[in-house]
Amino acid sequence: MKRLLLAALLLLPGAARASVNIAEAPISRMDLPQWNRHFLQTLAEARATPDAKIVWLGDSITYYWQRQGGHGYDDIKPIWDKYYAPYHALDFGFIGDTTASLIWRLDHGQVQGLHPQLAIILIGANNFGRVHWDAAMTIPAIEAVVRNTHQRLPEAHILLLGVLPSIRSSWVDAQTATTNAALARAYAGSPDVTFVNVGHLLMQDGHTDASLYVDPHLHPPAPPLHPNAEGMTRIAAALEPLVRRYVQ
Repeated sequence: MKRLLLAALLLLPGAARASVNIAEAPISRMDLPQWNRHFLQTLAEARATPDAKIVWLGDSITYYWQRQGGHGYDDIKPIWDKYYAPYHALDFGFIGDTTASLIWRLDHGQVQGLHPQLAIILIGANNFGRVHWDAAMTIPAIEAVVRNTHQRLPEAHILLLGVLPSIRSSWVDAQTATTNAALARAYAGSPDVTFVNVGHLLMQDGHTDASLYVDPHLHPPAPPLHPNAEGMTRIAAALEPLVRRYVQ
């Protein structure tokens, strides 16, 4: 499906093609069996949890709330159980998702039938990965995710998190900083959306702290992208006052 969409965009006249931001175009990943199964599983979870007060929407960083690796540093599920399970929270994090695939999920029933008081969005890290979508594409795409979420969950306050720091490249660092600065300006004073950049919690002396990430422990090691148990605890603790403000 994604390949078909890309092919169709390439056939558009130049003026029309220039007006399309693929980062905010709904792109399915249902051709991937594991992604397909996970999407159907989350639809079932939504139907089984109509009383969910919090919904997390995101990529693999959000998915990692459910991680129980057995090594301490990657046992993140207990943190979820402490901070979010009491609210019957739903974790709709999908490995590898960009803004485009999150928009597709929203368009295809991801939050249908739910009435949470708070929706927490953490998306954008994969835009700067293999697809190499820059801040100019990603900023309006994240804004599109927010609009879409607000349209489908009008009673929920939206807590939009800034793209978290990683250790991938100077280009990624620049796109992350530009994106977060733009989002902070866009939602300053918004009654429906609170933007929070918790990236400083994962940094030391102005640099991303690799010791707060799971990825360096993988075999083979990978660039720091997914916060470990300590990093996720810091994030959850920082968000707790906002959760208590908007969730009864």
